[in-house]
Amino acid sequence: MDGSSADGFRPDRHPSESYGDILERDSNGVPDHLRQQPRWDEGTDGIPITRYYEREYFDREVKHLWSKVWQWACREDDIPNAGDYRIYENVGKSLIVTRTPNGEIKAFYNTCLHRGRKLVTLNGCKSEFRCPYHGIAWNNDGSFKDNPIGWDFPQWDGEDISLPQARVDTWGGFVFVNFDVNARPLMYYIGPIAEHFERYGWEDRYTAVHIHKIVKANWKVSTEAFMESHHSITTHPQILTSLADVNSQYDLLSDHVSRQFSAGGVPSPFLDPRPSETEILQHMTGRRDSRRNLTGDIPDELPEGVTARQALGDMSRKGLAEQTGQDYSHASDAEMLDPLLYNLFPNWSIWAGYTTKLVYRWRPYGLDPEKSIMEIILFAPMPKDGKRPPNAPIRYLEEDDSFMDVQDLLGTAAQVFQQDMGNLPYVQEGLRASGTGVVHYGRYSEGRIRHLHHLIHRYIEEGEMADGAV
Repeated sequence: MDGSSADGFRPDRHPSESYGDILERDSNGVPDHLRQQPRWDEGTDGIPITRYYEREYFDREVKHLWSKVWQWACREDDIPNAGDYRIYENVGKSLIVTRTPNGEIKAFYNTCLHRGRKLVTLNGCKSEFRCPYHGIAWNNDGSFKDNPIGWDFPQWDGEDISLPQARVDTWGGFVFVNFDVNARPLMYYIGPIAEHFERYGWEDRYTAVHIHKIVKANWKVSTEAFMESHHSITTHPQILTSLADVNSQYDLLSDHVSRQFSAGGVPSPFLDPRPSETEILQHMTGRRDSRRNLTGDIPDELPEGVTARQALGDMSRKGLAEQTGQDYSHASDAEMLDPLLYNLFPNWSIWAGYTTKLVYRWRPYGLDPEKSIMEIILFAPMPKDGKRPPNAPIRYLEEDDSFMDVQDLLGTAAQVFQQDMGNLPYVQEGLRASGTGVVHYGRYSEGRIRHLHHLIHRYIEEGEMADGAV
């Protein structure tokens, strides 16, 4: 039994229509992969607050989590030519992700094997990685090149002194790395995403916007703010007219892939009275947001029987077709309008659909358990002339900088992100001030967050058991 009564009421959900109910009214039909998945139960246990700030727990994450998981490092088009490289860093580790002369992508530890100096500190293109300290060099493929004082290193004679490597794998134009050389292939973990995203052409997208923000909160605090939608009523009240929030759909597709769907062009169930369809349309088109790819005139009044969601879907399909030269007549309203967020454990989120879409990445800020990095990247489809625009440079925001400083890049979404930043430092402070020692999550709408903690802790426990068995 799923807990629903005969009239469709779900005791574990908001008593309004579900996201699935909204999909049934889609004007263009929806693919099966958007429909509700079987329910899961992560329980209702509280989570110790020390997991958000305690140095000991953070160090356990560094050792047993971050050393084992696949992490997005860069895009393939960031390193299109032989010798191109990008630096990827997390929890004190540094990798050089580079394209070798034969076109292969490799990830080398960014450390000289002599005295440990970083080989590179800026992204670029090199045929060799020569240490700026003493001049010892390695070729772009990681093989040893030369040592100006080689006569004084008899211990290296006859030894393989190639640069150590991390695992590398790719999907959808994304380059992932894993510090565990024995890790299972990326597809083992990302499988549901790869399957569901086959129709969205992520290989043929370019980076339109890239924001890098330091946040005064643990990396999990930052991540969790983007794993549920019902905080909109108090944090983002300006979007309630055109986003169904508390009745969002949440699914756990596998241990490592989860998702949340919210309906665009539909008002929040919190609103009473409900706005008219014309008011919803005008509200959504009035919010400057290039991700919508909308085109066409905005009617003063929608014809009877035409919903804002249907009109917006049509406008979005037409606008994107004009920009890309592709046909989107098959695309559902959901794939054109909705925030369809998929998460790959532990720190990566990608939006499904055809229009310009978001990717999030969260990481600890170095080895500080109470700061994190959040990156917001917009990926746009290729224009109809087929010429790939250059990837946008990264805009860096320090911990006290505002997302409103990049409103020229994010449009009205900048306000939404800044409103989230208005919560996160105080969440971090409040966790330390707790009088109970635990936090509690909703059973359904925050089940993904609880699962995140359960899986992190499982990685830690399994790692510690393996250490004890050695």
